[in-house]
Amino acid sequence: MAHLINSDVFLAFSTYATIVVLKMIFMSFVTVYYRMSEKAFSNWEDTRRVSKDPEERKKMLQTNPNVERVRRCHQNDLENIIPFVVIGLLYALTSPDLSTALWHFRVFVGSRFIHTLTYVMAIPQPSRALSWMVGLLTTFSMAYRVLTTALFL
Repeated sequence: MAHLINSDVFLAFSTYATIVVLKMIFMSFVTVYYRMSEKAFSNWEDTRRVSKDPEERKKMLQTNPNVERVRRCHQNDLENIIPFVVIGLLYALTSPDLSTALWHFRVFVGSRFIHTLTYVMAIPQPSRALSWMVGLLTTFSMAYRVLTTALFL
């Protein structure tokens, strides 16, 4: 087990998993930025930082399309990056070829960045759907390797 953790594949997985997890965390800050700039909050207590006037604060309790777009993008990250991290870890432990593993990790990370850009910038479909599908198929490919390796033990 120790030799697997010290392998180049595990190091690559750790690097790319960290990149997408940091990207996912960054989306929290992007959401905050949009909430503050659009003055669109979900909770009454959040409006206090912007204004003390109760009437003005009531107006800030709104749904804003820009905030919702970024929030949905962040939600999509949660739905896709967490499975990638779990399955990617198991995949790395199957001792795949380094070049194949790098291909999986890089394609997934690239697809998530493209997905975020197309989502936040409202680039027309099918760009967002295609980038999401590429990432999902990459995760399924790794899952297939994990399952076939486990079934032959």
